[in-house]
Amino acid sequence: MIYYSEGKNLVKIWGNEVEDTSMEQIKNLSNLPFVFKHISIMPDNHAGFGCPIGTVLATKDVIIPSIAGSDLGCGCCAVKTSLTEIDNETLKKIMGEIRKVIPVGFNKHKEKCESKIMPGYDFRDFKSIVAKEFENARKSLGSLGSGNHFLSIEKGSDGHIWIMIHSGSRNLGKKVADHYNNIAKELNAKWHSSVPKEYDLAFLPIDSDEGQAYLREMQYCVDFALANRKLMMNEIRAIFYKNTNVKEFIDFIDIKHNYISQENHFVENVFVHRKGATLAREDTIGIIPGSCGSSSYIVQGLGNKDSYCSSPHGAGRVMSRKKAIENLSFEDELNILNDQGIIHELRHKDDLQEATGSYKNINEVMENSKDLVKILVKLNPLCVIKG
Repeated sequence: MIYYSEGKNLVKIWGNEVEDTSMEQIKNLSNLPFVFKHISIMPDNHAGFGCPIGTVLATKDVIIPSIAGSDLGCGCCAVKTSLTEIDNETLKKIMGEIRKVIPVGFNKHKEKCESKIMPGYDFRDFKSIVAKEFENARKSLGSLGSGNHFLSIEKGSDGHIWIMIHSGSRNLGKKVADHYNNIAKELNAKWHSSVPKEYDLAFLPIDSDEGQAYLREMQYCVDFALANRKLMMNEIRAIFYKNTNVKEFIDFIDIKHNYISQENHFVENVFVHRKGATLAREDTIGIIPGSCGSSSYIVQGLGNKDSYCSSPHGAGRVMSRKKAIENLSFEDELNILNDQGIIHELRHKDDLQEATGSYKNINEVMENSKDLVKILVKLNPLCVIKG
């Protein structure tokens, strides 16, 4: 662990090294005037907007929209199937059928989903972004999204075939996040806030109308992201029933990693901001995905108090998407996947932005997380659909 103590607040960093841009963002965080206790940085950390992905920060009287980020409620879900084997031809057929019913990338459904399957929300009493975007969001429910979002079928160390999804709140979450971050920046400028504008860490007071509105709309996005993953998982279950002799699906697991939650830590009620970090209480079953060519893990939290009961959310990038395209070898990355027999979608040089080599070594991340989680099941990818 690395301890950074040169700012106003102590920062505890799980792992052995931090890239320069992330370190600059950590220094900014450490000088915020309203941090509770200390800041925790997870072992998958890498530079993000305003703060590193992998940041856990608690406050009492304010919230910081930019730390929760733009893909509010983004997370992973997984289910174990009763299957213990599945052949490549069946996998390819399943992947083809998934693509017919689940839009990927920037695509969404042509028709709106039924209003009754959207998360419930009373937004009549204020001018909310959710109200404005509700009809558009009905077309996005049940779609994967772009970037590092994925659908995968995995073989578990428990002998079972697993299904895993990584997705978020689509454009709805971005609209809500951008709206309230802009409000926070405008108010902070008006108040001549001591937090420098260039930090991109503008805050909203908890007891303000704007702060309360953000929390309501953020929670809707969290609920929408969960409903989105559930709907996609239901579609995939139906495809499995159609194409395999699966008997049942066991233990739906879902864990989110971009949100703010009121929790009790160190005997005080605080607002915990998790950006690319997941809850890891002693009773929490979570998911830590690797890259498209590396293992993922079903884990149980250890309730580490110093991390605010948190854990990493994945492997974490080791280079930006642009650098990955410029620096990685297409042939080498193709071999990583082909040598393992993974059915994949690496077709063009631009696909290198999500290649295995653009991510940290998941084994090192897990080694640095030994006091945060314990491994229950190791998952190895059989096929992957990327956003």
